[in-house]
Amino acid sequence: MKRRLLVGIPVLSAGLYCGLAAGQRPATTHLQDSSQPAARQVAAPSKAPPYVPPGTSPVPLDWTPPALAQLSSVAEVKSSFTLDRSLLGVAAGMVPESEPETRRAINELEGVSVHLLRFANAGMEDEEQVDAVREAYHLRGWKHLVTTTRAGGPVHSGTTDVWLVLDGVNVRGAVVLAETPRSLTLVTVAGDLSPIDLLHLRGHFGIPHFDGDGIRGATRQ
Repeated sequence: MKRRLLVGIPVLSAGLYCGLAAGQRPATTHLQDSSQPAARQVAAPSKAPPYVPPGTSPVPLDWTPPALAQLSSVAEVKSSFTLDRSLLGVAAGMVPESEPETRRAINELEGVSVHLLRFANAGMEDEEQVDAVREAYHLRGWKHLVTTTRAGGPVHSGTTDVWLVLDGVNVRGAVVLAETPRSLTLVTVAGDLSPIDLLHLRGHFGIPHFDGDGIRGATRQ
């Protein structure tokens, strides 16, 4: 259940981490009788990013890929929350004065939504669902910047993906997907950001400390 909550000072100052959906129409195939006149052919719908009406945000905080609902149904623990601009103002005020860049980055945000999933000791049973979450953002046309994998024994201990949400040449938000063998965190942030702002948001709202080389490279393009 998604709910808004007012995050207390200890949680905010410690990092502010407390840590579905649009279906696709199936394509229809029409068989044509050769004895009948040829019917006008209609091209199959393409996988273009969804239309965003003027004046609306291209970063819907209440939207998540359908595959996330499948993963949530088998998670042992799940939590979702959204912070609006007023709560984000409180969050920024809890950041130490020694971190002015982080304060400024939080003040640039219009909203943040966080989805936290924790799985049993066996971990996630269907990795394909996680790949489906990633693919959903690719299909929306959002710019994938970073994939960071942390080594840990015979398998990776964590993978973080970052997408930028672009409106023309302007950055309007970002999505961070952090996966470990027993957890999945999806953070969506909306606001007029620069890529570097994302680096200052690491460690807050459940966003892990991912490698920022891809983001720094984007700023030099």
